Amino acid sequence: MCSPASPPTWTYTVSVRSLCEFTAKHGDLDRRFTPSATALEGQAGQLAVLARRSPGYETELPLEGRHGQLRVRGRADGYEADVNRLEEIKTIRGPVELIPENRHALHWAQLETYGALIAADRGLAALELALVYVDADTQHETVLRRTLTAATLRAGFEARCAQFEAWAEQEAAHRAARDAALSQLPFPMGELRPGQRLLARAVYRAAANGRCLLAQAPTGIGKTLGTLYPLLRAMPAQGLDKIGYMTCKGTARLTALDALQTVRDASPGLPLRVLTLVAKEQSCEHPDKACHGAACPLASGFYDRLAAARQEAVSATWLDPATQRRIALRHDICPYYLGQELLRWADIVVGDVHHAFDPHGQLYGLAQSQGWKLALLVDEAHNLVDRTRDMYSAQLSLSRVREALAAAPTGLRAPLRRLAAELGDLGHAQAGDYEALAEVPDDLAEALQRVNATLGEHVQNHPLDVGPMLQFYFEVLGLQRLLDRFDTHSLCDLQRGAIERQLSPPDAPVNLSLLEDDSRDVLLSIRNIVPGAFLKERFEGCHSVTLFSATLGPPDYPRDLLGLPDDTAWIDVPAPFPPEHLNVRVAGLSTRFDHRQASLNTLVDLLATQFAEHPGNYLAFFSSFDYLQQASQRLALRHPEVPQWSQARAMGDAARRAFLDRFVEGGRGIGFAVLGGAFAEGVDLPGTRLIGAFIATLGLPPVSPLQERVRERLDTMFGADHGYADLVPGLQKVVQAAGRVLRSVDDRGWVWLLDQRYRRPEVRALLPAWWQIR
Repeated sequence: MCSPASPPTWTYTVSVRSLCEFTAKHGDLDRRFTPSATALEGQAGQLAVLARRSPGYETELPLEGRHGQLRVRGRADGYEADVNRLEEIKTIRGPVELIPENRHALHWAQLETYGALIAADRGLAALELALVYVDADTQHETVLRRTLTAATLRAGFEARCAQFEAWAEQEAAHRAARDAALSQLPFPMGELRPGQRLLARAVYRAAANGRCLLAQAPTGIGKTLGTLYPLLRAMPAQGLDKIGYMTCKGTARLTALDALQTVRDASPGLPLRVLTLVAKEQSCEHPDKACHGAACPLASGFYDRLAAARQEAVSATWLDPATQRRIALRHDICPYYLGQELLRWADIVVGDVHHAFDPHGQLYGLAQSQGWKLALLVDEAHNLVDRTRDMYSAQLSLSRVREALAAAPTGLRAPLRRLAAELGDLGHAQAGDYEALAEVPDDLAEALQRVNATLGEHVQNHPLDVGPMLQFYFEVLGLQRLLDRFDTHSLCDLQRGAIERQLSPPDAPVNLSLLEDDSRDVLLSIRNIVPGAFLKERFEGCHSVTLFSATLGPPDYPRDLLGLPDDTAWIDVPAPFPPEHLNVRVAGLSTRFDHRQASLNTLVDLLATQFAEHPGNYLAFFSSFDYLQQASQRLALRHPEVPQWSQARAMGDAARRAFLDRFVEGGRGIGFAVLGGAFAEGVDLPGTRLIGAFIATLGLPPVSPLQERVRERLDTMFGADHGYADLVPGLQKVVQAAGRVLRSVDDRGWVWLLDQRYRRPEVRALLPAWWQIR
């Protein structure tokens, strides 16, 4: 592994894994689901192997080699010097024989590359290579062996490097050009606004110090450019490999792409690759076909045609979904999996937060395996608590098990019957409609494990004939994995209610009479309450993470619930609006559930009086659709002269657009909406399109046994005076809704807080300090 005699013109560092994935994959794409070990199971498998090795066994060997200007490095799993054996350990589920041949080839390529590196490092003439497959359930080892000479290993290493070298030279040149351009990147809008400058400085410092940042910044200062621009400038100085711009809602992706396009327009020729990640169901060309070469024409020969498509894509640099699709179809490959490949070579990745925070998030997973220096921006981050709670929660209902049982082949019915019976028995023993459980009963846990084992074996043995059982397997497998990590960060509960799913017909091939002795469904849930238990390692694994929103405070709330590092910085950017531009008033009435009917006339009279004194467009927010409809009807009855329109349940895109289209410049009327819904955030109605908002709620969650359990758990963990279960998230929604009114420094408007509780000190403390409340 020698270096050329001439002075180097470029250098490029690549991991063993990346080198082998680039060079060893050939033939068809095969993404049929096969059960795999989790990261924890992989660690357990490695520990089981290490426990059987001799005392002198070396683990996690750092290895490095050079080929020309290519630097290859990685960590080999284990080396046993007394027998001169190098091992690569892979934890799997099921028989080794079911591992696809192309994956075998990848594993051997990695092992042989490590073999070449250790042989050169230690002057070995030959080496025994052992590919060790460990069963995740039994810890049984299957060992495949090869003995190769150092010369053979070196030849294979050099061939792989030669195949990668031209790409590496191109990537090194791109990185140098990118960093040179970004180090001189001008701000595309000429001058930063005052609040925007404060935000940008804080983001840059967080990146420079490798810290996380919580940034509360009001609407109107330009948060998107105020976070993206400083991080782009930090890329060269901090050696960042990638920036991930993560959004909690799809509309924010368009805002991010608009900002990046503004940057590109201001710096023509900027060598910056921008990739938009989309969901598979949005980019699949053949949703009725399985992801493998025998079923889908875009999977057949995928890796043989990938190189040309990849080269065209990285040359295009602006990789939105339309561009990805156009390039992929030109080369007859799958657009979705082309996008997954381009994730490795993009500079900026724009996508949903699940790519970074979900257990299976591709961006975070690749960053860890490839050793990337990754910085994240999380837009509208006040939604991250709820989004990540969902990612680490799971449910299973008796009706869902019945559906699976009705569709199951004969060999799967016995374990499914037992699971249904155990779940049904648990429901029968339940005293009321809701019951909190300290843990899942042993009999039910064993039945769930048996179903997972049986289904796992089934989908492995019948990869082309799993039908509806595959989705059910995903559900029970997800529940099982959360049960394995169940702790105080989550709640376990049981609910009974009317069955919503349609049961199997009477002539179904399976006798379900045992399970249909009443019409009540049983729902078992693992509900995550504190996602920080799962996210802590994610924040630690990134170079820096900036979470920003107009409503993040108090800072302890996201710090505690999301598991942010202790040194996470906080900035509260002052509002760009003069306080007198927003008239904030509190009405002396009660919107508590028990008081609503008594206060409804007073409430709608206030709406009508405000509208008469200051005609224009208003939004009125309520805690529920029922309350909204009561207020709308009462306003129509008492003040029919006031134009109004209302949000409806389950509005589609066209209906939402029609609702917003009523807010025209100089228009007059009141739009009724639900707090926390589609029109309470992410809606931009500048100027006279919206001049005021009425908020007839504190945003508190409805009283229920479940909500009481959540409150008890959070109070126990963080203190009863924090309001983490209700007051803080409720008032975040209130401030978000109020933020619809002022969208630029020239706007003026009104916010009416329709409840006397807004005068309480603990409530006022959670409202923006610049509001002059009367």
